[in-house]
Amino acid sequence: MSIRKKIGDRYFKLGERFFGKRSAPPPIQFGDRLRVEPISRLFGFDRGTPLDRFYIEKFLAANSGCIHGDCLEIAESTYSRRFGYDVKSCGILMYDQSNPKATIVGDLTKPETLPEKTVDCFIATQTLNFTFDVSAAVAGAYRLLRVGGVLLATAAGISQISRYDMERWGDFWRFTDLSIRRITEKVFGAGNVEVITYGNALSAMLMLQGVAQEDLPDKTVLDKTDADYQVIIGVKATRRN
Repeated sequence: MSIRKKIGDRYFKLGERFFGKRSAPPPIQFGDRLRVEPISRLFGFDRGTPLDRFYIEKFLAANSGCIHGDCLEIAESTYSRRFGYDVKSCGILMYDQSNPKATIVGDLTKPETLPEKTVDCFIATQTLNFTFDVSAAVAGAYRLLRVGGVLLATAAGISQISRYDMERWGDFWRFTDLSIRRITEKVFGAGNVEVITYGNALSAMLMLQGVAQEDLPDKTVLDKTDADYQVIIGVKATRRN
């Protein structure tokens, strides 16, 4: 999610450069059910806060007890600082030297490039969808964790394609709770993985349309969970040995 936020911010800045400051987006006519064009192709970033972030942050808040000690995130350390407690360090993982704040430079899909048993919590939000070799990435996450360490990952189930990612490094997968559980358990072992789903028929439809949280008259419609409409899937995996 943090990567998509940076992408959204980049679009904002380019738009302001060429078209001037953004004005408030026009209100949505929710009665227009037969529209074939989405309200936003940027997940709602150009309107406010994407709906999937509601679920991502709900997942991290529910597992805040695992975010402690030496923590690591991809590209930035926002969630470690926001949801962590008794955090000793907030590291940043990058696959190249483009971020001077990176504390670890390595390829998640090439575990041999990563240090072993280094962190207590690894947060990887909305990363697996853009990683072709998902199994290798999970193995990389496992390598990073100390014994007892926890991977907190989120992935998209029902979502539009991220065109920005697709045209650069790829947008490859959409998951179900079953697929992501099997992939993760192959590395972490059965009994060490907890999976939770978020979303319902309405939030899935709104997510595909690119509706932002600020567009909703009542965000409580996002709270209901329907396992057949998985917008976001949360994974908590613990390294036992």
